[in-house]
Amino acid sequence: MSYQAIVTKYIGPTNTRGSRVKATAAAGSLTLAWDDSLNSERNHTRAAQALAEKFGWGGKWYAGVPPTDVGFCFVNADVPAFETRRAP
Repeated sequence: MSYQAIVTKYIGPTNTRGSRVKATAAAGSLTLAWDDSLNSERNHTRAAQALAEKFGWGGKWYAGVPPTDVGFCFVNADVPAFETRRAP
């Protein structure tokens, strides 16, 4: 299977579980416990990296905030789909 976008989201604590961060792609997902020693961006990155490693997706990954603003979206940039140039 080819590379896929990875979307992460924060899951708040419940009466029985602490805060978590979930990373999801079409191939599957995983959930990690929230690490209070890390900031939000690092927690989301850690989850996305763990999912990429689970599926053997190497290379450079870049993060952005999706329109829903619920977490981050990570994409692999080793094989770009397109390239644009900034206007002068």
